[in-house]
Amino acid sequence: MKRVEAKSVGEIINEVLRHEHLKTKLDEHRAIAIWPEVVGPGINRYTVSRTVKDGVMHVKISSAPLRNQLMMSRSALIKQINDFLGGDVIKEIIFN
Repeated sequence: MKRVEAKSVGEIINEVLRHEHLKTKLDEHRAIAIWPEVVGPGINRYTVSRTVKDGVMHVKISSAPLRNQLMMSRSALIKQINDFLGGDVIKEIIFN
């Protein structure tokens, strides 16, 4: 029997997630969870809801002026979220 190099538990979990096509969904849920860390407590206070589907994050903001400000910095937010997650998870953010 040929000896195989041992893998860490994290590597095995990542392989299973990729094989079962669950990594994308997990990353989308992580993007939702890290929103408060990315935008901070001031902006998060006005966040009513957030969802992600197929790389598009929908964020409902209760303040119209803040929503407009966030629309202007959308690409920076996408970059921050993706940098935090370590990959291109979020492709677009839509503010409602």
